[in-house]
Amino acid sequence: MQDADLFRILGNPSRLAILGWLKDPRAHFLPQVDGDLVEDGVCGQRIADKLGISASTLSEHMRQLVGAGLVGQKRIKQWTFYKRNDARLAEIAALVATL
Repeated sequence: MQDADLFRILGNPSRLAILGWLKDPRAHFLPQVDGDLVEDGVCGQRIADKLGISASTLSEHMRQLVGAGLVGQKRIKQWTFYKRNDARLAEIAALVATL
């Protein structure tokens, strides 16, 4: 992925909000029945509800975040859970520091 594509992905307010919420999921989401908020990630439906968007719109946002390596995904039952990839975000911070 080219740097310009990465910054385009990060330039979307909804995707930035998602990354911010996933940094401290317990502060932004109620406990889940399936999956631990920190260990397993946040259920995609909860993220969609918080943003006030449809599941298909969230799916597109998450496809881009996962594709850029910014977020990992995990299936539990019929749900997809998302968790920040802090190592990848640290790489991007180092990249920005070189500019």
